[in-house]
Amino acid sequence: MVGVALGVDPDLRIFDLTHHIPPFDVWEASYRLLQTISYWPEGSVFVSVVDPGVGSDRKSAVAKTESGHFVVTPDNGTLTTLLHRGLITEIREIDESVNRLPNSGESYTFHGRDIYAYTAARLASGAIDFAGVGPEYEVADAVRFPVEDPRVVSGQIHGTIDAHDIRYGSLWTNIPRPMMSEIGVEYGTRIHIQVLDRGRLVHENELQYSRSFSEVPMGTALGYVNSLDNLAIAINRGSYAAAYSIGYGQGWSIRVSAGN
Repeated sequence: MVGVALGVDPDLRIFDLTHHIPPFDVWEASYRLLQTISYWPEGSVFVSVVDPGVGSDRKSAVAKTESGHFVVTPDNGTLTTLLHRGLITEIREIDESVNRLPNSGESYTFHGRDIYAYTAARLASGAIDFAGVGPEYEVADAVRFPVEDPRVVSGQIHGTIDAHDIRYGSLWTNIPRPMMSEIGVEYGTRIHIQVLDRGRLVHENELQYSRSFSEVPMGTALGYVNSLDNLAIAINRGSYAAAYSIGYGQGWSIRVSAGN
């Protein structure tokens, strides 16, 4: 893919964001886009290829965000989190008759190389503008997964576990920091958590809500605010996900209340 892009324009600046998204995990690809995209300059072109439906009738797309970023991706749910935040303003289907690596027409399983990297490089280099990608279609028609917003119910926050901090096994929730204050939880106090897998309670714990890992002993669980300004659950120098066999994504939820 990098070679194809440099073949379009050898002066392009290309960066690998991650190769650690689990195979077939379109939801995590979507989450990492939301986590990353705002830190890059306007006009940056992202290529996101987690594509278990490669070769099927799913669309190949380029989305434009309100901040002037572009995402080149299969339209298979990868855009879910950006769509949920209302960040995508336009979307176009890639016209493969124009935006496809020459002499790759009989390849049906290497779209990352033949279509996405090639189209992204043409867009980033100015060989085409956004209109040159292909025909526009309605943003509302883009494929997305169901997303639940956090809410407070009788003094308890109902949220979801959207991802793990991959290397360290922290649970990253969608619960924003200000919502913790709504239930009377401040730094240094304790919280009670319940983790559910498709509505079934699988884990329960009480732990300290802390500013940093240094506030609890090694091996101790804690809640903290992650880089997205949301609640995360961790073990100081350990993996909470591995310790308690907790997953993330569709079906995984968490309830948080003030502890004793």
